[in-house]
Amino acid sequence: MEEIYDVAIIGGGPAGSTAAVLLAQKGRRVVVLEREKFPRFHIGESLLPYSLTAFDRLGIRARLEAGAMQKFGGEIATACGQRAVKFYFKDGFRLKHHSAYQVERADFDKMLLDRARETGAEVREETSVAELACDADGVTLKLAGGSAVRARYLIDASGRNAVVGTQFQLKTTYAHLKKFSCYAHYEGAQRDKGIDATLTRLVRADGYWFWLIPLDERRTSIGVVMDLADFKARKLSPEAALDWAIRDSAVMRERMAAAARVSPVHSAGDYSYRNTRLTGDRWMLAGDAAGFIDPIFSTGVFLAIHSGEQCADALDEILTNPARRPRLFRRYERGLHGLMDKYLRFVTAWYRPEFIEVFTTPTQRFQLAPAVNSVLAGNIGNSFAIWWRMQVFYLVLFLQRYMALCPRLDAKTSAPAPQLEPAA
Repeated sequence: MEEIYDVAIIGGGPAGSTAAVLLAQKGRRVVVLEREKFPRFHIGESLLPYSLTAFDRLGIRARLEAGAMQKFGGEIATACGQRAVKFYFKDGFRLKHHSAYQVERADFDKMLLDRARETGAEVREETSVAELACDADGVTLKLAGGSAVRARYLIDASGRNAVVGTQFQLKTTYAHLKKFSCYAHYEGAQRDKGIDATLTRLVRADGYWFWLIPLDERRTSIGVVMDLADFKARKLSPEAALDWAIRDSAVMRERMAAAARVSPVHSAGDYSYRNTRLTGDRWMLAGDAAGFIDPIFSTGVFLAIHSGEQCADALDEILTNPARRPRLFRRYERGLHGLMDKYLRFVTAWYRPEFIEVFTTPTQRFQLAPAVNSVLAGNIGNSFAIWWRMQVFYLVLFLQRYMALCPRLDAKTSAPAPQLEPAA
């Protein structure tokens, strides 16, 4: 048996690396077990302003400033080009930070993992956890190959692999979010000028939606999300499905007219889930290992960094005073479940037709648009001023189902293109 660590972390992505950095900075003995070798391709390149405070704590803000594309907001548009609305973080309700970053995840994740090493965490790449066992004093992790790691506490940040959730059968899916996504990097996608060239764009059609995330001066991350059942019914490969969706949208056809794909097409399906428990006697779940809702609104990396922070702060306190563990674990679990509930409600609303009708008819009445803008920027506080405005927003969405408070869109918000032949 090897030496006993204060905290073992499964996964070196944003959640695991964030926790490792903060714990190592406190002088805790930390080991990170990452099954892949960084850098590796990953999706989720758009960061949110509310993560900037965490980046300061992690000591990576200057590196992001020097190498990442700064972004100032976003745009939501209909795929047919009928409507589009841009929002800028500077206009968000009581926002402290007015910009964020677009990053290539391979570089960003490696930056975080390297930072964990710099601060004193032990990092073992290409190391898979085969099994874990908890007891009254800690946790034992059996590694592929036969060796083992012993730690007082465990943070499972293993992403959608969800080591703890899988072993203890904690994962539960969202029946209404059975989605499929396919995505790639392109060069030469058309962009607007000035700061508008940095915006994250969401293009909404009837039955699917796109993201467009600028990564640098030339490359853009492009992805499409549709119902899993629709993808299966089309009997297309992921590459053909992405091509078909681009051709099906008037806006995307225009923006992609001179674009060339420069990466393989990646895909993922049925990825929305949550674990019923987020803590045990000796473990905590963070990031996608706790749950993943949807790629919309760029909440994945934001929640990963936030939960990694929360785990690190809780365990640092618990290692000093173990009697605080029950209270701090309950507070963490309640807080993260509550946060995922907020975003689940927002994501569920996004997939209803009235969302795009209301959102693309912004109003300054009651400062509803700035409040929604603030939530899109990652405002997760319990501010009553934000809360009641969001309740009004959801009320408007509900009423829009039955009466046209905002102008209706055509039943189909995309312009059809010739159908592709099914993949062989």
